[in-house]
Amino acid sequence: MILVLDNAVEGGYMAGEVARLLPGADVETYNYPNGEADPSFEGVDGVVVGGSGAGVYDEPDQPWITRQKAYVERALDEGVPLLGICFGHQLVNEVLGGTVVDSGESRGRLVEASLADVPLFEDVEPLVPVLHSDVVTEPGEGMDVVGTADYNEYFATQHRERPVWTVQYHPEFTPEIRPEYDDYWTETEHSFADSTATRTLENFARFCRRPATASD
Repeated sequence: MILVLDNAVEGGYMAGEVARLLPGADVETYNYPNGEADPSFEGVDGVVVGGSGAGVYDEPDQPWITRQKAYVERALDEGVPLLGICFGHQLVNEVLGGTVVDSGESRGRLVEASLADVPLFEDVEPLVPVLHSDVVTEPGEGMDVVGTADYNEYFATQHRERPVWTVQYHPEFTPEIRPEYDDYWTETEHSFADSTATRTLENFARFCRRPATASD
């Protein structure tokens, strides 16, 4: 089972779309800010740490962030495959000692990125949707840069030893839900027809550990 951490404090951060776009039916979502107990890792083959309207630096006012950092640390220790998206990208890097700041500019558009030739980005075109202002300014320990954008050199990261990947963009943001974000979205010369960002989720699912079988 793949667990999607829904980090929407009051709704609206696309965890349902992440779950819908992950291949297979064995996907569960858990709303972390409003949950009372951490979900178990039993039966969990991978975790997606989703986006949020909060920033990782909001920890004093959002105590769930402190809990989630500890949860991610446990996932790292147990070798659970992780994919961090937007806020998740920032949180995972901060957990590993990185730095996150508010860039002072809100971005909601399709952007051109430079993506490394790594399995996570197989068949992912370098045109991806973003919806954020916070950026990673120093990656976490062990995290290699595998994606850059013209405004941020730490746009995507991958751990050099563990099954951990993070992306600043939203692979789950598609034309189907774009109207819900009219207040935050800017149309450019780019088109969703040229973006295959959703493949990121399909690729991550391939890396998720599977339950042992008698033939293993």
